[in-house]
Amino acid sequence: MKNGYERFVRPLLFSLDAEAAHHLTIAALRMASHIDLALRPLKVFQPPSRPRTVFGLSFPNPIGLAAGLDKNGVALPAWEALGFGFVEIGTVTAKGQPGNQKPRIFRLPEQQALINRLGFNNDGADTIAERLRKVQKSGRWPGSCRIGINIGKSKVTPLGEATEDYLYSFRLLREFADYITLNVSSPNTPGLRQLQEPVALAQLLRAIRDENPSAKPVLVKIAPDLSSNELQEIIATCEQNEVAGIIATNTTLDHSSIPPAIYRGGGLSGAPLREKSTALVRSIATRSAIPVIASGGIFDAKSAREKFEAGAQLLQVYTGYIYRGPRLLREIMEALP
Repeated sequence: MKNGYERFVRPLLFSLDAEAAHHLTIAALRMASHIDLALRPLKVFQPPSRPRTVFGLSFPNPIGLAAGLDKNGVALPAWEALGFGFVEIGTVTAKGQPGNQKPRIFRLPEQQALINRLGFNNDGADTIAERLRKVQKSGRWPGSCRIGINIGKSKVTPLGEATEDYLYSFRLLREFADYITLNVSSPNTPGLRQLQEPVALAQLLRAIRDENPSAKPVLVKIAPDLSSNELQEIIATCEQNEVAGIIATNTTLDHSSIPPAIYRGGGLSGAPLREKSTALVRSIATRSAIPVIASGGIFDAKSAREKFEAGAQLLQVYTGYIYRGPRLLREIMEALP
């Protein structure tokens, strides 16, 4: 049975261009984040408390918002009011950038999927750090909801200078984050996935570790389009460099599950990614003790339970939240044992 969001709100949002609907939603949540009376109605969607401790952090519940929805960290109080156990800002780059040419977000309702080729559009690390500082000073910083910050490489930065680019963002943003995610797997920044290769990834992780004396948890977000050998190399590199967790997965370049004439290029997310993501979660969990955050194709309690049974310790939702709305969190948590 469809919930109220699916019956009334989603049709209105889906009548708009996908990126316009995204901006409208973020603008509304940003405004609500400054008004206590506006936050109260959002709290009706909060799921029951299910505290969970992972990589040394206590989460009020194991469901988080994946990076990409709130790239610039403008609506943190609203996400907490909606009941998320954690929220991941970003992807943030050292330099602010407009991203790729529009249109760059496409809905596939029949497949319950999205394609995006945004290209890390964001305000940049300096602006976002200043914004987060103001939120802290305002007293509106989330209480129990954990804040992750996802950082990536600026498009104009050559691949050979990627480490310094990541370090710039890390130095500015680490004080605001409960954990930091290194995004080395977006398909929409040319060459970025080369940073998943062992030598490049090890260099980046060593540099971040040297700048991380307080041992802030550092996670790595990986692509779903990895061979078994590539995955094993990533796991070994993460273990050697004391990575706190792995997020599995980013969007996929495999479009074989959707009609071939629809769109070309960009990362596919949503229901078509479900099995591929779950398989990768299971593979990591059987090979390593590194905690896994599962992301990909989580649309209901069944798909969430599938991820936990595969070995995930936390979940992140994105496309499922766009299609199912804020009732999704409670639906998942009420069905878990």
